[in-house]
Amino acid sequence: MYPLRGITLKLAAVMCFIVMISLIKAADVPSGEAVFFRSFFAIPVILVWVMIRGDLGQALKVRSVTAHALRGALGTLAMLTNFAAIVLLPLPEATALGYAMPLLVVVFAAMFLHEKVGLFRFGAVGLGLFGVLVVMEPSITMGAADAVETAQLLGVALALFGATCGALAQVHIRNMVQVEQTSAIVFFFSLTASVLALLTLPFGWDMPQGMQWVYLISCGLLGGLGQIFLTSSYRFADASLVAPFDYASMIFAVLIGYFWFDEVPGVQTLIGAAIVIAAGIVIILRERYLGLQRGKARQAKNPFG
Repeated sequence: MYPLRGITLKLAAVMCFIVMISLIKAADVPSGEAVFFRSFFAIPVILVWVMIRGDLGQALKVRSVTAHALRGALGTLAMLTNFAAIVLLPLPEATALGYAMPLLVVVFAAMFLHEKVGLFRFGAVGLGLFGVLVVMEPSITMGAADAVETAQLLGVALALFGATCGALAQVHIRNMVQVEQTSAIVFFFSLTASVLALLTLPFGWDMPQGMQWVYLISCGLLGGLGQIFLTSSYRFADASLVAPFDYASMIFAVLIGYFWFDEVPGVQTLIGAAIVIAAGIVIILRERYLGLQRGKARQAKNPFG
């Protein structure tokens, strides 16, 4: 294992994704159009990656069309709503609300996968959801005041719905990886999302102009590159080690929001984000501890080590 290399790759993935959503925010096109560019232009990057790895045959092998279709539908719906929220909300606030997704994964895994979740982790989830409420509160209490604040309230609702769909997709992927190759899941998701995004074309797309072409094509390339960095990071370090670095996205979001979009996050947004991040890290550390305990138990049962 090369933990420093794994952490570096994870941070590179986080940077790719936060720049990607910043480009989508700057392009300011209908979310269906943004999903198409994000997915379609990620496909060449992913194909080159799997060819270099010699996994092209595995990437094109599908065991369950239904499973891939469901993963594609959930992921596309998550992107549609998240991309719409990004345009309506300041970048740091949208990023903080997105942290609800890993918390919801814990809840949905207990509900649908029957994973055993103790009071400790449920308590951490509760703390994290309280942090989400702290971030939401200004938009909820002032949402009916004028058009801008009403748009922010809609953005909050879309961000939370997107986090819910994303969490359901993650839980579904946990089942899929038992029988499907990771490269196939990544490739066919991008393909499915591209096709589903085209269905929104009759509802009105904007013909990109000037720098919008650059922003939209770049977001697809960065999305594919970020997926490669993310997948590769787990080859060099344990998931429990690199997972907390997801929260570096808040630092990047604050900096990009300030220098690119002239957005200054409110104190309440930062406090709420800190609570959610703390809860997420507690859950990650707890998962790591339980994994170590299970490993010791297996070794104790095996007299040959």
